[in-house]
Amino acid sequence: MAFKSFTDNFTASLGCLLAPSLGRLATQLVLIPELSSREREIILDETRESLCSVLHGKLTRLLLLELNAARVSERLNGADGAERWHEFLELSAQFSFWEEQAEHYPSLLQRVECIVRNRCDASLLFARRWVADRASLNALCGTHVGELTELSFGAGDSHRGGFTVALLRCEGGRVVYKPRSMAIDVSLQDFINALAKEHGSALNIRVPRVVDRDDYGWGEFVEHRYAADHDELSGFYRGIGHWLAIMHLLGASDLHAENLIAHGDTPVVVDCETLFTPKIAMPPSGFGKALDYASSLIAGTVLNIGLLPGRAQTLGWRGVDYSGIGLLPGQQPMMPQPAILKAGTDEAYLGTTMVPVPIAQNHPSPEPALATYWPQALEAFDQLTATLRRLDTAGALEPRLRAFDDCRVRVVLRATEAYAEIARMLWHPVSLHNEAQARQRARHLLASMAANVVSAPSDPEVIESEIEDLLVGDIPFFSTRVSDGQLEGSRGVKWLQPNHLAQAALKHWRASDFAFERNVIRAAMVSAYLNDGWTSHLGTLAPAVIRSGDLDARRRAQAARIMQGLVKHAIRGDDGSVAWIAPVLNPTGWSVQLLGVDLYGGLSGVALLAAAYVRETRAGRADPVAGIEELSGAIQHTLRLSEEQLANTSHGDIKVRPPTPGAYLGLGAQIWTLLMLAQWSNHSSDELQRATVLAEGMLEAATADDMNDILSGRAGAIPPLLALAEYTHNPRFLEIAIQIGDQLRELARHDGDRACWVQPQMWPEGLGGYSHGVTGVGWALSKLARATGESRFEALAQAAFRFEDATFDEEEQSWIDLRNLGGPKIAAVWCHGSMGIGLAHLDLDPKFNHPRTELLLRRAAATTIRMGLGWNHCLCHGDLGAWELLDQLMARGVELAGMTRESLMARILSSLEEHGPSCGLTKEVFVPGLMAGVGGIAYQLLRMHPESRLPSILMIGS
Repeated sequence: MAFKSFTDNFTASLGCLLAPSLGRLATQLVLIPELSSREREIILDETRESLCSVLHGKLTRLLLLELNAARVSERLNGADGAERWHEFLELSAQFSFWEEQAEHYPSLLQRVECIVRNRCDASLLFARRWVADRASLNALCGTHVGELTELSFGAGDSHRGGFTVALLRCEGGRVVYKPRSMAIDVSLQDFINALAKEHGSALNIRVPRVVDRDDYGWGEFVEHRYAADHDELSGFYRGIGHWLAIMHLLGASDLHAENLIAHGDTPVVVDCETLFTPKIAMPPSGFGKALDYASSLIAGTVLNIGLLPGRAQTLGWRGVDYSGIGLLPGQQPMMPQPAILKAGTDEAYLGTTMVPVPIAQNHPSPEPALATYWPQALEAFDQLTATLRRLDTAGALEPRLRAFDDCRVRVVLRATEAYAEIARMLWHPVSLHNEAQARQRARHLLASMAANVVSAPSDPEVIESEIEDLLVGDIPFFSTRVSDGQLEGSRGVKWLQPNHLAQAALKHWRASDFAFERNVIRAAMVSAYLNDGWTSHLGTLAPAVIRSGDLDARRRAQAARIMQGLVKHAIRGDDGSVAWIAPVLNPTGWSVQLLGVDLYGGLSGVALLAAAYVRETRAGRADPVAGIEELSGAIQHTLRLSEEQLANTSHGDIKVRPPTPGAYLGLGAQIWTLLMLAQWSNHSSDELQRATVLAEGMLEAATADDMNDILSGRAGAIPPLLALAEYTHNPRFLEIAIQIGDQLRELARHDGDRACWVQPQMWPEGLGGYSHGVTGVGWALSKLARATGESRFEALAQAAFRFEDATFDEEEQSWIDLRNLGGPKIAAVWCHGSMGIGLAHLDLDPKFNHPRTELLLRRAAATTIRMGLGWNHCLCHGDLGAWELLDQLMARGVELAGMTRESLMARILSSLEEHGPSCGLTKEVFVPGLMAGVGGIAYQLLRMHPESRLPSILMIGS
């Protein structure tokens, strides 16, 4: 997705760099008689505009550096900052200014001239192709094309010497120019047309009509149009299912949001150049053979297509769902964008501003109801897959794939974001000053990536070619013919061995587990929704009849059933390791992947669950489940492998970003898990020693992180450190907790007597609630104050609680959900609402010593009863989390509207029996995690036994 990097503050400074080449281009355009004078002007103006945009992004840092150098050295004579700014603009608009820069930046002008020359040559070639093909393009517009009236270069990255996609507006309509062969588009549409006849019903998919000219082509411009009604919406999502079936067969990848246009009831793939992507075997990870097998399994699924939701993890795109059916409005974080701050003065500098992710054209409605229409996509996938398998059984599928043999496809070896980061480094003033050193740094980065990313090339000759592309403003481009498979890059370099890609894709498809693929599709949906699960659009899970008898036997049966599923769905390695694939929450959001090592939805949480079940079974409080003791050992073995591998990685040559510090996603989660396992095993193993090793990295992790919350941030580091200090009697861990507490003090934003912590990408004004908001941070600071006696932490905690108090709405009689997601005004959940707020204050004041506690808890309980029961069962935002607050209050004698501990338990068990364990959108997928999966349901069922002493997962360390 293209963001314009900067404002036009320095555009005037660049004109002198463009003038000679633009003058030559103007002369060359005059020599094309078929161009009208107006068309020549349009092509020339757009070339100038696109070049200014490209150079502005690459040279702004240099100009700002030189501006500040001129200010410091008093070479500017203006009376104030604004006058000196304009004086510098006039100075830098002279070619002599740029000539003088050669002393400091020897290769600067040569590289700029190469970019300008390449773009001008590409524009001239476009003009020649336009006049040569104009008469052939009428069919793309449905009428006479006529003259060119508007032109926009740069609709995508620049490749192979300045070539970019261009959007044209003509007298007869709109056309797309692509500087690549479009034979693949023709073959794909032919394949779809033939398949539709065999399928027996319409396929709600297509690609744009094209005119192919061997190494370039012209395509129909597809207008975005929302679906007109329910039938068209259903048709659109059936089309998504059709695309998933076809693209899985054809080995597609990189079908992101900008490559899909919603046109009524039809999802149109407007760029299909990444079909038949080679499957490259992954080397051993060091995290266990189960994970390696699961990784290869998931890498070959429909997830690899790019259509299904999933959150990006790269720093520049953290949390963004950029998939073909992603970028759901209201579900994306704010994005950082470079900006010139203090522009218009001689103190201008390069900073960052937060902007919303642009609205894409991939959705059929302004507020896509993906969860509502997903069954149509699944059904369409099943039906078309059945047709494809029938054709394959009849021997008719392989011959149809031969039509793709001579088509050229692109293979994306490295993420564009990675290339962009290295390009920014290569164009930094320091790199321009010492290009040899910058080249060496780029070589090291690209080679290091190859050691960790299986598709990234390691050949020094290929890496050198990539660097040469980046030095002149291009993103490296690799392509091959389908029947060949050996990739070709710039300057004749090659990568990978020859391989018939269509035959390889068919072989891979035949080996697919289609039931597993279907589950992956269903599971992926959850990653589109940041606020999954606590809304009511999925319907109520309130039981039709509440059965009150045999509570303990029924509790045992429900817990055992979940644990049987845990055993059944485990992926095992012959080295004793174990893995699961499921929708997982990580610091960037939801995505379907292997379980990580976290507590929220990962292996640490599952390790606690399995060990707790073994413990409760031995105590006679849970029913035996075959294989659970062996599985518990395997999970703990896998956690140990993960710790060892991460330790090896952190001590290697490659600088690795520290893990997050949080209590649920991060080091805090791992430390607390190991402490619990150590306690349950009577310290018979090495868990305590491993926890202390992890804790030594906590301060670095907290310092490097940009979150302050309990879930994944600094506040979440404090409770596990306090627990570790208590277990070990080592003041070192208390000292680390104090330092992190002081970081929270420095980062707090104060407003009068209130305090909050902001997260610019998501919540720039602060947030209430427990997992991400002030309640959790205040709770952790109060715990720190009590452990240390330091009043400054308690004072800040109380300021946080005053922020929380200010979010209370008298009309709603609950706390406002400041995320403003477009749903309910308030939430009754652990993570963002009344349940978590209530539990935090109950933990801090269990005897109601503070005058405000009982009123606050009654308000929290009332909201939880009114809104927090009956939508799903999970621990984070469902019945089993609500149970903890309500049950603890009733255990302390608080009367709750005729509810008893037994009646609440009966209600929950009856709902589980009637509906099955449901965690929102993931109901039909086995999700083993604690907080948003069925694992947390089982854990709370264990805690329901009156003699259970299992600790709370919702208030760890309490």
